[in-house]
Amino acid sequence: MKKTLLATALLGLFASHQAMASEETQELRKIIAQQQKVLKDLEKRLEATEQRVEQTADVVEASASTKSATNIGGYGELHYNNIHNNLNDTDKKEMDFHRFVLFFGHEFNDKTRFFSELEVEHVIASHKEEDAGEVELEQAYIEHDFSDSLTGKAGLFLMPVGIMNETHEPPAFYGVERNPVEKNILPVTWWEGGLALNVKAAPGLAFDAAVTSGLKVGEDFKVRGGRQKVSEAAAEDLAYTGRVKYTAVPGLELAATLQYQSDIAQSSLADSASATLFSAHAIYSIQNFTVKALYAQWDIDNAAAEALGRDKQKGFYIEPAYRFNEKVGIFARYNEWDNEAGNGNDTEVTQTNFGVNYWLHENVVFKADYEIVGGAKDADGFNLGVGYQF
Repeated sequence: MKKTLLATALLGLFASHQAMASEETQELRKIIAQQQKVLKDLEKRLEATEQRVEQTADVVEASASTKSATNIGGYGELHYNNIHNNLNDTDKKEMDFHRFVLFFGHEFNDKTRFFSELEVEHVIASHKEEDAGEVELEQAYIEHDFSDSLTGKAGLFLMPVGIMNETHEPPAFYGVERNPVEKNILPVTWWEGGLALNVKAAPGLAFDAAVTSGLKVGEDFKVRGGRQKVSEAAAEDLAYTGRVKYTAVPGLELAATLQYQSDIAQSSLADSASATLFSAHAIYSIQNFTVKALYAQWDIDNAAAEALGRDKQKGFYIEPAYRFNEKVGIFARYNEWDNEAGNGNDTEVTQTNFGVNYWLHENVVFKADYEIVGGAKDADGFNLGVGYQF
């Protein structure tokens, strides 16, 4: 009887254990099934996320390739001049939006690009004689990198000469007006059509060479008036230009340019007039102090030019400047030039400017300077200006 009761108890305990085990197994199966469902949901979400990421990457890549290829920029400057001429007791009080310029560039690939510069001077350009304005295409060229050290360009471009000719945006220089030496002797802004090469011979050492259209002076042999601006420009005699630039020492820039043209009159005068331009400049910056100096000279081989004293035309300037901080800088500049230096007479002109630049932003500047003109001329007054670039 006892054995029967014990067996019955054991059977009941086993049955109870089996029931409990069955319930636990069912619970585990439910948990595993739920986990499998969660994993499948995660896999679906991951696949959807990957698809969205790929689609977004495709859109970004497509938009980046189109967005970065073409760019637009520009600069402009408004001037107020208040200058008294002491020789004839007259005043020049004038407000002028001197320049409005737009840049358009396009990168065809990482080696080939296009750049252009379209300018409106003095606001209005029309057929009326009283309208002083002009619309000018100052740059339009294709540039190509043949290698890391050799770049070429073809088209209409600024000549590699002086300090300001290639970099003349208002925030980049002191003074309301551009310096008179580079204006009257070099003469900036000066562009020609042709071919050019830039060779980076070593770190901080570069050479430029260009074959371009040249100047065409008249019987007065005024160099600035000889700019043809590549507008149906006479090209009987091309110009050959070379420049060397050294920037290996931090804060120092040294450069020299030599140009030769076999006939600066382009066969329009009785006798040819070969012309050689030499220009050299130095820029040195140490901390907040910068000094610039430039010398330029033309030698023209022509009897008529010699009779006018314009077989030699030369000038120089020196400009120290100190920038207190990113907002305020002061400068002084002494200029001396003579477009009739070959006659031996006292025909040189001097001009001293000193003033202040205030940068509202690194690309927006307000300017003020006082001007004293001496030598063959006699005038004084002040200039105010605002300029920008983007």
